[in-house]
Amino acid sequence: MLAALDPLILERWAQKIGPDWHGFHLGAILSVLLISVICGLVGSLVVGNRMAFFSDAMAHCSFAGISLGLIISFTMGFTPKSEELRWVLPLLMAGFGALVGLGIAFVGQHTTLASDTVIGVFFAGAIGFGAMILQAFKSRQMFDPERFLFGGPSLVEPFDLLMLAILLAITTLILFWRYNHFLFASFNPSLARSRGVMVQLNNYVFIVLLALIVNFSISAVGVLLINALLIVPAATASNLATNMKSLFRTTLFISVLTGLVGLYISQAVLLPIGPGEPKQFGVSGTIICLGVLAFALSMMMPLLRRKFGAFGSARIAVARSGDQAPLA
Repeated sequence: MLAALDPLILERWAQKIGPDWHGFHLGAILSVLLISVICGLVGSLVVGNRMAFFSDAMAHCSFAGISLGLIISFTMGFTPKSEELRWVLPLLMAGFGALVGLGIAFVGQHTTLASDTVIGVFFAGAIGFGAMILQAFKSRQMFDPERFLFGGPSLVEPFDLLMLAILLAITTLILFWRYNHFLFASFNPSLARSRGVMVQLNNYVFIVLLALIVNFSISAVGVLLINALLIVPAATASNLATNMKSLFRTTLFISVLTGLVGLYISQAVLLPIGPGEPKQFGVSGTIICLGVLAFALSMMMPLLRRKFGAFGSARIAVARSGDQAPLA
């Protein structure tokens, strides 16, 4: 059924929306919107559980997942032109990513090594394995390193959008089922255990969810953008939010806003540099830079609050002293 999807569905949607739209623009908007919502939903949990480095390792471990997926796929008889490879390869990558994430958690719990040391070992092993195997697949028909790193939102196909929509549904269901437990365990694991929360099970479920998000989003937005959207909006929201509920909502809002605005800037702003036609910004890089800029601006908010708060307190004190002054 998946292989029977109409490849011109984006163009048909675009024609219904209006004459100024084109299929690839619509595909880029939908892909960025979907991945921004997905990352916005889990970003606050990633930052709250101090898993920024862990999520970065998961993203880069997909490099090894692609290598292993290609080996298994070609061993099973698939070719680079096989339609089944479009969904078999992401499934193999997600399975490998989940195993790596669970391995990191298991080793971290059963050794005295620091968590960043364990993550670094797995990180190095995955990158080394990927570099060793992908050297044999030099053809870009099999693996395009630029697409892997930077993604191609304007090159997405209906199948990619379908995968992202399914991923959003899975993420929403898991969070609806376990969000309070995830949040409780991230806030105080000891207290959560005393209240009957299965902290270890929650950690494993969240690791598998991160593996699914990372590996099924690579073809659309690339490793760099998926990692940035998991961390930067939540870090920005941490400077602005006053409680966990506002942190969740602000993270989701910032993720979607930077994604759509960054996509618009990359399409609308042209640089007249060098010979030929004006150059466009890269979509993923623009979104990342916009998110980092928002984080830098959010760093100023506590300072402004303290400054204007002190100014407001001084005005109130002056007003009260004036009211209490004796009449001449």
